[in-house]
Amino acid sequence: MLCLLVALLSSCTLQKLNKGGKLGFIEPQSMALVSNLILTELESVVPPKRKPVIAIYRDAFTDLTGARRSNSQYADFSTAVTQAPDAYLIRALKHAGGGQFFDVVERVGLDNVTKERQLIRSTRQQFKEDQDLLPLAFAGLLMHGGVIGYESNLKSGGFGARYLGIGADKEYRQDTVTISLRTVSVSTGKVLLEVLVTKSILSVGYSQDTFRFIAEGTKLIEIENGIVQNESVGIALQTAIETAVLETVRQGYDAGYWKPITTKPRG
Repeated sequence: MLCLLVALLSSCTLQKLNKGGKLGFIEPQSMALVSNLILTELESVVPPKRKPVIAIYRDAFTDLTGARRSNSQYADFSTAVTQAPDAYLIRALKHAGGGQFFDVVERVGLDNVTKERQLIRSTRQQFKEDQDLLPLAFAGLLMHGGVIGYESNLKSGGFGARYLGIGADKEYRQDTVTISLRTVSVSTGKVLLEVLVTKSILSVGYSQDTFRFIAEGTKLIEIENGIVQNESVGIALQTAIETAVLETVRQGYDAGYWKPITTKPRG
């Protein structure tokens, strides 16, 4: 009976009654779908006549710093930077120019793709089906790089004041993340384009306090209030990667590696 009661109570947080008296699931209010890039300039770049095909392998774009989160209260072994920055890079490439600039082939999960193709091929041979699998798309360009720098407490400081037991202070800290992105030709092995981007990460803390003696020192009142605002490391890293992709697009246009689509004038 106790286990049944716990199960019923826990299910109340996941289900609710609709107007018709039927059970329905509660939709989480804290989730949000990220559909756009942070840099609108990257989404609005002019696509080329021929879309470059790019491959990003599993170890081609990773965290190379090994930096840990700074914490003076206890030992925190969590990394300061995500261990999958290639996800931001693939997203930036796929959404560049409204999704019309780059073609990205799957190489991070290439083992899974290969195993699935082998399974399909063996199944079709067993049941004597004549359908052949299409060949895997190959890339003409590779992208390498990663997060090569993460500096904590690069700049810190603050100020405050107190008068008649009432005071306020402000503290701030600045971290810096640096990424490198290289575009390599598969046919020649030459590094065609290279971009280095640095992004600052800001943290600010505000606090107010009141310190008073009441009734000739028999009572003591102390009130504190504070708020800390930290810039997201993930958003800062995503912004830096999108900036690197945007600069790669610009350098590619300047070097003539891709040509923009030109519309013929009417008449």
